[in-house]
Amino acid sequence: MDTVAAEKSGIGALTGPARQAARALATSTTARRNDALMAAAAALRARQAEILAANVQDVAASTASAAFRDRLTLNPARVEAMAKGLEEIAGLPDPLGHVLAEWTRPNGLLMRRVAVPIGVIGMIYESRPNVGADAAGLCIKSGNAVILRGGSESLHSARAIQTCIEDGLRAAGLPVACVQIAPDADRAHVGAMLTAVGAIDLIIPRGGKSLVERVLREARVPVLAHAEGLCHTYVHAAADPDMARRVLADAKMRRTGICGATETLLIDAAIAPSLLPLLVEDLSARGCAFVGDARAQAIVPGLPPATTQDFATEWLDAKLSIAVVDDVAAALAHIARYGSQHTEAIVTEDAAAAATFLNGTDSAVVMWNASTQFCDGGEFGFGAEIGIATGKLHARGPVGLQQLTTFRYEVRGNGQVRG
Repeated sequence: MDTVAAEKSGIGALTGPARQAARALATSTTARRNDALMAAAAALRARQAEILAANVQDVAASTASAAFRDRLTLNPARVEAMAKGLEEIAGLPDPLGHVLAEWTRPNGLLMRRVAVPIGVIGMIYESRPNVGADAAGLCIKSGNAVILRGGSESLHSARAIQTCIEDGLRAAGLPVACVQIAPDADRAHVGAMLTAVGAIDLIIPRGGKSLVERVLREARVPVLAHAEGLCHTYVHAAADPDMARRVLADAKMRRTGICGATETLLIDAAIAPSLLPLLVEDLSARGCAFVGDARAQAIVPGLPPATTQDFATEWLDAKLSIAVVDDVAAALAHIARYGSQHTEAIVTEDAAAAATFLNGTDSAVVMWNASTQFCDGGEFGFGAEIGIATGKLHARGPVGLQQLTTFRYEVRGNGQVRG
C-alpha cells in the first residue's frame, strides 16, 4: 500500500496535515514547543476526572490478564506522572539545531552536521494509554509530528489524553495536527501506516510480541523497535547477598508486565546453595512463581522443571525462570541463546567479572549492580521514552529526544567551485 492507498484507508486524512504540522514544528522556537508541553501538562491535571472516567470504560471492557489490565489502568498518580513527564521534557535541552560535527576542508569549505527532526512519526502501541502522552511530548519537543494508533482496548483513554495534548498545542499557537490519533479502532489503520511510504518517515511499535513481529514483517516504512524484553539478571559468585536479594526483587516484581522486568535469574553455582533458597523465598512472599533447571531443583526441592521454551519466554507476569551456571562465560552463553538483546544485569563486587559480562553481551542495555527495570527513558534522564530499540542502526535502548532526530549537512563557502 502506497500513499494513495493510505489515503483511502482513513490514515491519509491524517498524513497530509501531519506533514504540514511537521514543517511548522521544525521551524518553531524552543519556547513555543515548551509552552505547548507545559499547557498540555496543565490540561492533563485539569481534565483528570475525564481521563479517569474514560479509562474506567476501557478497563471495565477488558477481559485480559491481570498484568495486561495493570498496564491499561490509570489512576491519579499515573495521570500526574504523565503531566510531570511532559514538564520534564519541556525542561530538557532542545535537541534541534545542534552542530554535531564541524570541520573545514583545504578548499575553505566549512562542513557542519546539524541535528534536525525526522519528520512524521507513526506510533503503534497497545494497552498502556500513558504511552500516547509520552510519545506526544517527545515528538513535539523534537520537532516531529506524530500519528498515534493505540490499541482498541485503550481507545477511550487515548481520546481523553489526546484532548489535553490538543489543548496544549492550541495554547502555544501550534497546529493541532502535530499530534493526531487514528479515527477509530479499525485494524486496517495499522496496515495503512506500515505501508505509507512517503507519508510517514518512521514507525515505532510498542506492544506485545505479535504486534511487533507483524510490524517488522509488513512494514515498508523504516521501523525502530524491539520484539521482546527477555531480560536476565546474573548473580555472580562475588555478589553481595543482600544487594542481590534487593536488586532481584525489584528487577522481577516492581512491575512484572513491563519490558524491562527480569524474566530469568542466572545464579553462580558457587553461591547458589546458600543464596538461591533466600531469593526464592523473597520472591515467593511477593507472589512469584518459578521454573528451574535441574541444578536449581536440586537446591530448592519442589521447583517445577524449566523447559527450553520456558527460558525463551517473556513472562510479563509474576513468574521467573531460574538456571544455575558455572561462571560468567556460561551466563553469557545462556543469554546469547535465549535473550532478546534488550537488557541484562550482573550483580557482583568483582570489577573484572563485571567488565567481562558488560563487554560480552550483545544487548542494547547492560547493567552492573542495578535492577533491569532502570531500562526506562525517564530513568536515563530522557524525560520519557517513546520505546526501546534493540536494533543496531540509528538508535539502541530507550528512545528519547536525541534518538528522534536525524541530521543534515550544511556546507558554507565563499564562492568555491569544483571547476
